[in-house]
Order: sequence, then structure tokens, then C-alpha cells
Amino acid sequence: QVQLVESGGGLVQAGGSLMLSCAASGGLISMYAMGWFRQAPGKEREFVAVIGWGGAGTDYADSVKGRFTISRDNAKNTVHLQMNSLKPEDTAVYYCAAKSLGGLIRVGTMYGYWGQGAQVTVSA
Repeated sequence: QVQLVESGGGLVQAGGSLMLSCAASGGLISMYAMGWFRQAPGKEREFVAVIGWGGAGTDYADSVKGRFTISRDNAKNTVHLQMNSLKPEDTAVYYCAAKSLGGLIRVGTMYGYWGQGAQVTVSA
């Protein structure tokens, strides 16, 4: 049973940067596709970024492409989401998710494991 814990959220001004981390236990992230999703108040959860299992690479939502970078540190069993040039519309609760042997999956329901979420607030 994989457990995921996000950290690194907070309050930042527009144009600033934050890095979210997702620490995994109970499984090796090298064997999982690791995704980031977000949910803003009153809105549905949406895909942000994914790093696939093996050599599948990365994929990003158009709204964050060029500003966010997803990476994994297999030695620390941790996935990071570096967020630059943040905008007020990036304000949301950000969730880390994992799918065993997954590719570049954008559909949240295909992920079997989720973290508790981290709040990111970007002020104008």
C-alpha cells in the first residue's frame, strides 16, 4: 500500500515560485507513474503534470507548460513539482497521485493512490 505525503505549499505573490514535494512510502516511485492534480474552490479536479514509469517521459497541462517542472528523485523516493511564474489562477489544493507501471496518464480516476493535498495560494 503506497502512502503519499505532500509538502511545500504556501502563500506566494504572483510571479513567485514554490516547489511541492511528494514523499512516498510502502512502494518505490520508480515503479509508478506519478501525477500532480489540483482543485480550486468550486471547480473540478484537473490534471497538472505527470512523470511516467520507466522512460515514458513527462506531460503537462497547457496552462502550466513552460512554468512548471515535474521530476522524481528515486533515491529519496520523492517527486517534486517546481512551480515558477505563479499566477493567481494557480491557487488550488495540489494533490500527488501514483499509478503502478503507468504511462503519461491525465485521467485522475486511473490513479490508485493519492496524497492528502497541499494548499497553494497565489496573491495578485
